[in-house]
Amino acid sequence: MFDVSQISHYRENNRLEAKLATGGLPHSIWETYSAFANSYGGVILLGVEELRDHTLRVQGLLDPQELVEEFTALLSNPKVVSVNLLKEEDIQVLTVDGKEIVAIRVPMAQQDQLPVYIGGDLVRGSYRRSGDGDYHCTQAELNAMLSGRSH
Repeated sequence: MFDVSQISHYRENNRLEAKLATGGLPHSIWETYSAFANSYGGVILLGVEELRDHTLRVQGLLDPQELVEEFTALLSNPKVVSVNLLKEEDIQVLTVDGKEIVAIRVPMAQQDQLPVYIGGDLVRGSYRRSGDGDYHCTQAELNAMLSGRSH
């Protein structure tokens, strides 16, 4: 994966996303989940802040286990996300600099699982990862994923 003790040396990119999450599970986590699943996979860090200079800083979470339980429960809801790609070991509570964070490893979806979409809406709920951002899939990208599914 990567060395969590070196978080301050990392930057958000096409395989890493930091979310502060101090106010609870961020809604945007699902866009990132879809984007990572539809692209190359990646790691979502909860309790980590991206600063203005794009460096990352560990803030920590008050109750990381509560976030894990909420996220895990929502993964099984098809109105939230089309498929749960995660195994138990893909979600970890880690301690960095004495603060607890959550690391979620999202694998790349298998061809027959594509596209992974959110909100029960294949067209508006499918995302892809580009650089450090999550973007709606174009119709052409959706068509390519769907045609690959049938082969």
